[in-house]
Amino acid sequence: MRPRKIILCVDDNEQALSVRKFLLETRGYRVLTALSGEEALEIFRAGGIDLVLSDLLMPQMDGNELVRRMKEITPEVPMILVSGTVKSFDRANRADAFLPKGACNPLEMLERIRIMIARKRGPKKASLRPYHDVHEEQPAVAAIA
Repeated sequence: MRPRKIILCVDDNEQALSVRKFLLETRGYRVLTALSGEEALEIFRAGGIDLVLSDLLMPQMDGNELVRRMKEITPEVPMILVSGTVKSFDRANRADAFLPKGACNPLEMLERIRIMIARKRGPKKASLRPYHDVHEEQPAVAAIA
């Protein structure tokens, strides 16, 4: 069995955080949660995070600043910002994706997460030999008389 992918969810709204955690855990992910950007940075610095899903609008440190700081630590980890009040995110940001909470249903969010985690792993490894080499006709071996 493959190890479960770890998602760090960040939101200052405890109810939204618990709903997101439940949704992701029922799909087989391991979920760590943080109620603030500072708490999220502590968890992130420990390592092992496969994806970050953060609210955009939070007090003290917004999601955009959080992503900026996390990308300085580990730039290859995919990060998604979500917002219930902002419909499109035009200002410069370093997140890999932005999802408006109301316009994006849970299935779309799960699919985006699945794709982004797969992209972090990279493409599936191909066989060592190209397809045409494997399937070429092998020369017949002469029988020894």
